[in-house]
Amino acid sequence: MRIDYWLLFGFFAQFLFFLRFLVQWIYSEYHKKTVVPIYFWYLSLMGSVAIMIYAYHLKDPVFFIGQVFVFFIYWRNLYLAKRHEGENEII
Repeated sequence: MRIDYWLLFGFFAQFLFFLRFLVQWIYSEYHKKTVVPIYFWYLSLMGSVAIMIYAYHLKDPVFFIGQVFVFFIYWRNLYLAKRHEGENEII
C-alpha cells in the first residue's frame, strides 16, 4: 500500500484550522466569555500557508487564491492583536 503524503499534508492543514477553533473555544470557556486568543491567529496563518501549499500542489487556483486573500486578513488581525496587546480581548 502506497502512502499519499500530499493527502496526509492536506489533512494536517485542515487539522490546523480545526485546532484554531478548539483553542478559541477552550480559551473562551476558561474565561467564561467570548475571547479570541492570539494563538487563534497564529494557527490561522499556519493553516492558511499549509492549505496554499496543498492547493498549489493540486494546481487548484480557486483554493489557492481564496487562501491568499484570507492569509492577509489573518496577518492583519495578528498585527493588530500584537499592536494592542494587553487591551480588551472580547469580541
